[in-house]
Amino acid sequence: MNAPAVIPAIVPAIVPPGGTIGIIGGGQLGRMTALAAAAMGYRCHIFCPEPDSPAFAVAAEHTIAEYTDREALGRFADAVDVVTFEFENIPHESVQILADHVVVRPSWECLHISQDRLIEKDFLNGIGIATTAYRRIEGPDMLRQAIAEIGPRAVLKTVRMGYDGKGQVMMKEGMEADDAWARMGGPLGILEAFVDYEREISVVIARGPDGKSVAFEPVENRHANHILDVTIAPANIPAEMAERAVTMATRTVEAMDLIGLLAVEMFVGRDGTLLVNELAPRPHNSGHWSMDACVTGQFEQFVRAVCGLPLGSPERHSDAVMKNLLGHDVDGWAEYLTHPNAKLHLYGKKEARPGRKMGHVNTLYPKGSGPRG
Repeated sequence: MNAPAVIPAIVPAIVPPGGTIGIIGGGQLGRMTALAAAAMGYRCHIFCPEPDSPAFAVAAEHTIAEYTDREALGRFADAVDVVTFEFENIPHESVQILADHVVVRPSWECLHISQDRLIEKDFLNGIGIATTAYRRIEGPDMLRQAIAEIGPRAVLKTVRMGYDGKGQVMMKEGMEADDAWARMGGPLGILEAFVDYEREISVVIARGPDGKSVAFEPVENRHANHILDVTIAPANIPAEMAERAVTMATRTVEAMDLIGLLAVEMFVGRDGTLLVNELAPRPHNSGHWSMDACVTGQFEQFVRAVCGLPLGSPERHSDAVMKNLLGHDVDGWAEYLTHPNAKLHLYGKKEARPGRKMGHVNTLYPKGSGPRG
C-alpha cells in the first residue's frame, strides 16, 4: 500500500497566550499538555467520550461526545483556536472534519500515516528510513506464505488500534497460522520479522510552522509485559549513533510536514544498525523524563509548536530515569516522595487496574552521573 500524499500545512497566525487549544483525547497526555498550556497562559478544551477522563480536571472546558459526532465536532471547532490530539486511535476522518473549520496540528495526514502500521512502514521505507521486513496479512493463508518468506521468528500485529502489546502475537516455531490469526483478533494484520536488537531507543522531536525542528536526546526504553517500564536519559549509545538517530527523526518529521511533536521509536541492532519501529505524532511516554530534566519539557514544547511559538531549548541539565507507575504501583506514592531527587507525577485516575498507567516518577541525577543503560 502506498503512503498517502502529504499536503503541506496552511500556516495561520500564531495563537498567542490567552487563546484556546482544543485537545482530542482526555488521557494523561492531554492532562499534562493542558497543565503545560495553562502555565503559558492558554486555556484548553478537551474532546473525549469518557466522562471520567483525567484531563477534564485540569482543563477550562470539555466536551463529552463520540469522536464521530459531527455536530459536536463542529461546536468544538468553533470554540477553539487550534486543535491537536493526544493519541492516534481516533478516526482520521473526524480530524478531517475539524480541519475544514479550524487549524489542526499535526495534520490529519500525519495521523493517517501513524495510525496504520502498513501505511507507516511504507511511508518510512519510501523516504529511505529502514524498518524490519514486513508483509500485509489478510488471513491464515497469507500468514503461512509470509512466514515462508521472512521466517518463523516474527510478530503478527493488527494494522490498527493495537498498543501496549494488545493485538500482537509473538510467532513461534510450529505455531499454527489459523491459531495465530484468531488470537490477533483483527480484520487486517501485518507480519513483522523479529528484530534481535541490543536495545530500544526513542527520539522525541518538535517542529514548528516555520519548518524549524529541535530534538531531545535519544533515550533508552525498557519494557515489562509489552508496556514501557523505565526510560533512561540519555541512552548509553555512541555519539555517532545518537546523531544518526536524530537525523532519522528529523528526516521523518520533515517528510511528514508535521507541526507539533513526533516520537520515533527505534531498535538498535547488535551490528549497530538503526531500524524505526513506530511513530507517534504527539507527546510520548518515553519523553516524560524531559519534564524535569530539560530546559523545556516535551509538553511545553508541544504547546509551543502547536501554537506557532518559538521552540524552547531541549537541553538536558540532568540525567534522569523515568519509572512508570502501573496499576497498584501508585499505592507507593508516599515512598517516592521521600527521595529528594524524585519528581512524582500522578494522573488523577480513579481506578488502579493491572497495567494501567497511573503516573510516573522522574529521578534526577547530576549530568553525567546517572545510571547507564
